Amino acid sequence: MSTTLTPDLLLSAYRQGIFPMSESRMDPDIFWVDPQRRGIFPIPGFHISRSLARTLRSGRFSVTYDRAFAEVVAGCADRAETWINATIFALYAKLHQRGQAHSVEVWEADNLVGGVYGVAIGAAFFGESMFSRRTDASKTALAYLTDRLSCGGFSLFDTQFLTPHLQSLGAIEISRNSYHKRLQTALRQSAAFDATTPAPTAQDIIQRSAQTS
Repeated sequence: MSTTLTPDLLLSAYRQGIFPMSESRMDPDIFWVDPQRRGIFPIPGFHISRSLARTLRSGRFSVTYDRAFAEVVAGCADRAETWINATIFALYAKLHQRGQAHSVEVWEADNLVGGVYGVAIGAAFFGESMFSRRTDASKTALAYLTDRLSCGGFSLFDTQFLTPHLQSLGAIEISRNSYHKRLQTALRQSAAFDATTPAPTAQDIIQRSAQTS
């Protein structure tokens, strides 16, 4: 399957509500996943805790969009167990070159310390993975990503699975049938990630989150 999988086939899979995974970094094979229960972030609906708000206001981190996509994917794969193999890495790199995959980077000075990446189709954003090398770095990436999606007109933010970490930030779990209905609606809509727009201030992020919580 890895020799025939193309970016267009990958996008077609997303439109049908399925996504690819591999058993490990070294496994060349890929399998498709369509969970019975799906994790999503309501848009808007990201929860910024007091401690995260303090981190955002501290100015410790700076945030960019699509500046280091490959490095973010590499950071996500840099763990003992990962489903990101060489084929998946290459496919998302091609989608990024086509403007269909995006990343949010979190920096501490000149060091990349966190990030998240995913795929955008219509008004649906499919979050793939995130990583963190500092406390609150991945939470910061998600805060800026969900704000960008909300401002850009996205109506669906797919997180694939619901974890306790994502749930604490406002993510919820819905049925496969409900997800597919939301997906089809989002695919008929238009939205813009607009990675060329500078990142908003931390206060902008916090205020917009507070207005919708």
